[in-house]
Amino acid sequence: MLIADERQTRDPAYRVLHGIATVCMGIAGVQLVVLIGIFGWLVYGRYVVNDTPTWVEQLALVLVVWITFLGGAVGVWTKSHLSVDFIREAMPPILSVPLRFSALFGVLAFSVALAVYGGQLSLDTWGRQIPMLGVPEGVRALPMAICGVLSSLFTLYHLVEHARGRDPLLD
Repeated sequence: MLIADERQTRDPAYRVLHGIATVCMGIAGVQLVVLIGIFGWLVYGRYVVNDTPTWVEQLALVLVVWITFLGGAVGVWTKSHLSVDFIREAMPPILSVPLRFSALFGVLAFSVALAVYGGQLSLDTWGRQIPMLGVPEGVRALPMAICGVLSSLFTLYHLVEHARGRDPLLD
């Protein structure tokens, strides 16, 4: 079995996908810091200067959606998303391997649906503006499509690696 550093030098697909996941987590982290900052501004405006900034709520909603879906895609990459796999992993390989593949195909189907319908929702709502922000409403749905595309790519990589008999992330 390869250690992670050897794996990264050997597998360019792993490096690219891991880099994408790292960028997504970095973006979500920055957005979380911004979210905390604007809520601080909201509290200050409401209780100190008695002038509530009305744009904070709308921006917070947009940021929460982006943080959630970018983090969700990273969760698919790191295999840290919600799953109940202790029963499957306790089974003999003759049963656990097909169950692992069916779980991955289920994640892939959901990810493709998320990409397609999230993209459609984003396009359908792009012409409207988010009140107080002046940006297209489709910005709220765009992270669903991005998450779907990234989760599909990450799951396809996991499927190929499992088909080769390798653990995709060297747990």
